[in-house]
Amino acid sequence: MYSKDLSDGLKKKGIEVGDRVKATAGDTEYEGLLMPRPHYGDPGILVLKMDNGYNTGVRADSFELLAKSRRPAGACGEHSETPQKGSIAILGCGGTIASKIEYKTGAVYPSISAQDLRAAFPALSKWPIHSRQIFSLFSEDMNSHHWRTLADEIEKEIKAGSEGVVVMHGTDTMAYTSAAITFMLQNLPAPVVFVGSQRSSDRPSSENEMNLLNAVFSASQDFGEVCVCMHASTNDDLCHVHRGTRVRKMHTSRRDAFHSVNSLPLFAVDYRAKRFDALSDYRKRHRGPLVAKKELNDNVALIYAHPNIKPEFISHLRSYDGVVLMGTGLGHVPANAFDDKSVKGILKPLGELISSGIPVVMSSQCIHGRLCMRVYSTGRLLRDAGVIGDGADWTPETAYAKLCWALGQTKKMAEIEALMMSDIAGETSERSQPEEIQ
Repeated sequence: MYSKDLSDGLKKKGIEVGDRVKATAGDTEYEGLLMPRPHYGDPGILVLKMDNGYNTGVRADSFELLAKSRRPAGACGEHSETPQKGSIAILGCGGTIASKIEYKTGAVYPSISAQDLRAAFPALSKWPIHSRQIFSLFSEDMNSHHWRTLADEIEKEIKAGSEGVVVMHGTDTMAYTSAAITFMLQNLPAPVVFVGSQRSSDRPSSENEMNLLNAVFSASQDFGEVCVCMHASTNDDLCHVHRGTRVRKMHTSRRDAFHSVNSLPLFAVDYRAKRFDALSDYRKRHRGPLVAKKELNDNVALIYAHPNIKPEFISHLRSYDGVVLMGTGLGHVPANAFDDKSVKGILKPLGELISSGIPVVMSSQCIHGRLCMRVYSTGRLLRDAGVIGDGADWTPETAYAKLCWALGQTKKMAEIEALMMSDIAGETSERSQPEEIQ
């Protein structure tokens, strides 16, 4: 809340959060959108979002209203809006794109709803949209319960006639959620575009506006896939649209942290220039009904193989219904192929898991390339033991989400293997192209 004197002054001039304001401090004038007041800090300072996307605080001598926000009445603070056929749905799930700074500690926390973001970015008025807050979480707290809820809400929006769906999501686990939704909702008649931000709206150089607007623009295009729209470079030039089963967060804080792995991005997009350039093959909107296969089994472990990993640890995985291994190189774990007495391999306990009906799936710790468990003795031993994945080029996140989904479809080992090794949503390719290596 702003101070009482400042709030009264704003009210007297009919100024609300989201309105365009000119504030004068001394000989300097500032123009921008009035932002909500942070919980901490000087309540007598106006916070304006400037046209360059930066926020600034102004101790104003005077201020005046330049333009009212174009938001519909009641948009801010409400938790849902009536879906409109032919419009684009924005579903809020939290994350940095929907966060602001808690100024006392300097930390960020989820607080800004989808409606608040829309009010802060008038350029969203270019498209017919409606928005709803599904939940407000940091993405590290997202789990299969939220995947199911989100899949339900996306399905509702598509069946209600939404032109496309934009999902605001935290970046840390966005690759898991996008992969899971890809398998759960197939033959999409509309795009489902995940979008996030590396830096909150209150921080300098936040990229949330460009990412969000490009995501909404992408959701209006003629393709039918689950994807992730994020900055393509450290500049504000364009975004890349990545297939939901191929994308990975590659940097902790860079604005261009997201890259397609073992494939090219689907599109290069810039809403300002109405640019939407295809960079690889993609699936157009499916003209038939949406196919929903939302059953999941989340009792799956994701294990990072490492030197000194203990056989007893693998044996204790019997309480799980499935295991994904992040192996080294082409798909290896300590297997003691040469019967060295000093090596404690984990081949035997892995074989026991598989024999008991627990599927074990291989992925690689390497960022790029594909599994090939036929080159070295270790890989051959693992493949002979029944480890699934030889020839796949999926990411560990996708392998994990896919195994959760496959176990939700069937309990039969042969059928699980067949599902895992089938290319359902572009998560695997027949061959690697040299230009895909980054």
